[in-house]
Amino acid sequence: MCLIVVALDRHPDFPFVLAGNRDEFHARPTLAAHRWVDRPGIIAGRDVEKGGTWLGVSARGALATVTNYRDPARRVPDARSRGLLVSDFLDDADPPGADHYVARRVAEGDRHDGFNLIAADASGVWYGSNRGGVRRLRNGLHTLSNHLVDTPWPKAERLRRDAARALDATGGALADRLFDALADRTPVADVDLPSTGVPVDWERRLATAFIVSPEYGTRSSSVVTADRDGLLRFEERTFDARGAETGRVVIEVSLSHPIDAQPG
Repeated sequence: MCLIVVALDRHPDFPFVLAGNRDEFHARPTLAAHRWVDRPGIIAGRDVEKGGTWLGVSARGALATVTNYRDPARRVPDARSRGLLVSDFLDDADPPGADHYVARRVAEGDRHDGFNLIAADASGVWYGSNRGGVRRLRNGLHTLSNHLVDTPWPKAERLRRDAARALDATGGALADRLFDALADRTPVADVDLPSTGVPVDWERRLATAFIVSPEYGTRSSSVVTADRDGLLRFEERTFDARGAETGRVVIEVSLSHPIDAQPG
């Protein structure tokens, strides 16, 4: 993922809500969200090139997602794919809690290029970065892009605002309102662009919530909601290089252990 909002105990029906966009090169082979045949505990899209994923869930009551920490000056030779941080957590037959898993992966962070990892289960919703440590996410709204959690980049702040409106609105489907928020293509003025070490034309391109360009852009948008009875709904919409929708997937999972969105 490259832009995420997480809402914890912020909606009366859904104590856990996540919405996000995955941005990637269009040439990179990808599978839409599905139940993996070779690792049946995982429900996720799949990066065919490296085998991992950017967002996934499992019926045992676990969810994980990852974003890159944009830092082109600090690259790790032969780095392990960051998508495996997600699939390893979801596939573990005897997993540690999300709290221990995130802490361990951050401690081993020199195996990866910069990452932000969110993992959630009955132990809570945990965030960790090999550029910024580990913490439990408290109730409320949190945004994450390609810097540390809650860094106020323009697109993250717009998504926070639009997600808050979506969560507070009545009538219609919450997921549809969140997909509308993720579809924001409003450009950012140069004076407000973050400086992350890439050329300014790329900073402009990457600054919108939904990215459209011939070679790189938003490949999918996802909304995950979990209710108080443990029913999780995973919705994904996929897009082509023109930003046109190419497909929809909806998967529902009854979690064996609900995600604990309460603060520690």
